Amino acid sequence: MAKTEGPSPPDTSANLASPARVAAFRTGLSAESRAAAFLIAKGYRILAKRFRTPHGEIDLVAKKRNLLAFIEVKARASLDEAAYAVTPRQQARIIDAAQGWLVAHPEHAEFELRFDAILIAPRHLPRHLLAAFDASP
Repeated sequence: MAKTEGPSPPDTSANLASPARVAAFRTGLSAESRAAAFLIAKGYRILAKRFRTPHGEIDLVAKKRNLLAFIEVKARASLDEAAYAVTPRQQARIIDAAQGWLVAHPEHAEFELRFDAILIAPRHLPRHLLAAFDASP
């Protein structure tokens, strides 16, 4: 599985990160782990977590047969709030980052590509939104 240098906490400016930022960072890591486990249970293979490029980050890159899914994971208090958190600006950054992935991994160039979202909320199973957005202009 391809990895970047690994998750790093928010910029702490000499370890002075606010408790809220640290909590949000930890929530994000937990949500991504839940989403990865959920995908594995559905038959996907996780190729990368937190794939970073100068243009943005992809939370998960997963493969199932000839499909390559770039997945944004959102954790919020409700599934609806999580769904609304995948903004058009964020979608554009994920699409740009996916292009970076394909340049770095040309062996996946012929795969079907899809942009999914997995929504995480307390007391709910993860919700997998297939083709949550697309790369069409």
